[in-house]
Amino acid sequence: MGKVTGFMEYERLEEGYEPVVARVKNYKEFVIGLNVEQAKQQGARCMDCGTPFCNSGCPVNNVIPDFNDLVYKGRPEDWKNAIAVLHSTNNFPEFTGRICPAPCEAACTLNVNDDAVGIKSIEHAIIDRAWAEGWVTAQPPKAKTGKKVAVVGAGPAGLAAAQQLARVGHSVTVFEKNDRVGGLLRYGIPDFKMEKLHIDRRVEQMQAEGVEFRTGVLIGSLPEGSKVTNWAKETVQADELKAQFDAIVLTGGAEQSRDLPVPGRDLAGVHFAMEFLPQQNKVNAGDKLKGQIRADGKHVIVIGGGDTGSDCVGTSNRHGAKSVTQFELLPQPPEVEDRPLTWPYWPIKLRTSSSHEEGCEREFAIATKEFIGGEGKDKGKLTGVKTVRLKWEGGKMIEVEGSEQILKADIAFLAMGFVSPVATILEAFGVDKDARGNGKAATEGANAYKTNVDKVFAAGDMRRGQSLVVWAIREGRQAARAVDEFLMGSTTLPR
Repeated sequence: MGKVTGFMEYERLEEGYEPVVARVKNYKEFVIGLNVEQAKQQGARCMDCGTPFCNSGCPVNNVIPDFNDLVYKGRPEDWKNAIAVLHSTNNFPEFTGRICPAPCEAACTLNVNDDAVGIKSIEHAIIDRAWAEGWVTAQPPKAKTGKKVAVVGAGPAGLAAAQQLARVGHSVTVFEKNDRVGGLLRYGIPDFKMEKLHIDRRVEQMQAEGVEFRTGVLIGSLPEGSKVTNWAKETVQADELKAQFDAIVLTGGAEQSRDLPVPGRDLAGVHFAMEFLPQQNKVNAGDKLKGQIRADGKHVIVIGGGDTGSDCVGTSNRHGAKSVTQFELLPQPPEVEDRPLTWPYWPIKLRTSSSHEEGCEREFAIATKEFIGGEGKDKGKLTGVKTVRLKWEGGKMIEVEGSEQILKADIAFLAMGFVSPVATILEAFGVDKDARGNGKAATEGANAYKTNVDKVFAAGDMRRGQSLVVWAIREGRQAARAVDEFLMGSTTLPR
């Protein structure tokens, strides 16, 4: 694939970024994608490696060598064929081309002893050109089946399932508790990582394919006092859906944030990340929001070293935080992975995001012992965080004696991941849960994605727990195939 000697002739070319001083003044995307010639050169680096591990490294099994080769060939018809190849496995490459961590690149054969092919940047270039050229069009069904399917949750899993099911002729209605479609893509991923126009034009495409969207509708209920984002204006009970639809697909997110039950947790200024991030996205969309959580001029502590924590860092910097510090329980990983040990699997190594580069102190092997409140006029408000250093022995976390300290903090964001979907949603349908609180359903065999409840299926975070957007798309597609087969006795949808 590509040019036979391309990987020896050309270096990996990274996508560019706008300067920090410019990009932190707004919430616009700042990645500078590859142009046509740059993408062609990067496509040339794809080796004729015989066994393309990138395909299996990619959760949706993108046919990566094929679209790399087409981009390398470079004619307009080749690019048009490249988006057809990409769409054959991935409904939304504009999402993954922006926010996927690219496990395909970790699995790239060239990554054994060199820099991997820039697969994600090529994918990004393909889909952006496809939209610009008008190659992305609606694919309405040739005939309707008369079957009605409800999809609960309008995140990437729900959107993928809905699009696949609509294209084979089912009448699909997507229910979303918030006021706009997109799930955590809309109200979790900051706009500077992915602007929401990418969701909006997919919604328009899907509406042209026959999908109906009902936003502001909560199915079932949320627990009293829940911090999960909910802008619903209407509630529909699970039994109503069961009566009205031939099949139901539960595709909500793993929105139950992991809490930190230490002294001072109830102080004003301690928030879940998913209280903070959705508010900013809503404001960016033009809505007015009373009492928005803001970091202007504040000392910010972000507890959790993953992507959600990084998003809190980037958003705090755009607010104009005085300082931002991010905590991670684990020791600092190596800057370069041990490739002979880890390839083709996802390696543990130090990952520095664009948000970190905008301004952030990172503390590793550190734990939060207590949130400290102020006195007098600051009583009840967060003023500091008591921490302790950690050492890891035999996989166990041990506090380092005498290492406690108090760091100044005006606001703290808990970004330690998500434990499960909201239990009451699953309980409303009577769906069995696994040991982690996710909807219990297999992924293989005759009962793939089926729950214990007749005609109710589960996919994405609702079934597997917190995961990547690309995994959500995979599960949405596979669940659609299972639903189609359940309704029609057979299916032409791909896995």
